[in-house]
Amino acid sequence: IEHRLLPLALDVLRAHREAGDRVVIATGAPPELARAILAFVAHEDLPVVGTQVGPKYGAIGAVRHCHYEMKMTMLRDAGYTAPVAVAYSDSSADLPLLKAAAKPVVVNPKPQRVAMFRRVLPAGTSILNWGCPGRGGDVPSL
Repeated sequence: IEHRLLPLALDVLRAHREAGDRVVIATGAPPELARAILAFVAHEDLPVVGTQVGPKYGAIGAVRHCHYEMKMTMLRDAGYTAPVAVAYSDSSADLPLLKAAAKPVVVNPKPQRVAMFRRVLPAGTSILNWGCPGRGGDVPSL
């Protein structure tokens, strides 16, 4: 799992933590899954806001999906109301979060989405490939 999450991503996470930045993981996955992965690969105990699951239509499903505008709503509802300094995402589903950030960073986007990100995000937005084959973005200089 650690190699699939890309070592550079974990290095960036650690650098933010070491700098004293407040880091919150906002994901479309259930928080329990995200916490388990983070504990395994990053050995970090970070706050996670994610999709809430529960009974739905006689089964278990998403009862509140942490996706698109709802991600911002769920962050605010969880008490994260301060301005977003930096946001990282690989998905256009996170455009509300990326647009809310003082510094949006797109990582490992689908190649066909790079032009759209360049068009809708501020000039100079970093669009990076952190070592993910088949994905778009510039290789960061280390």
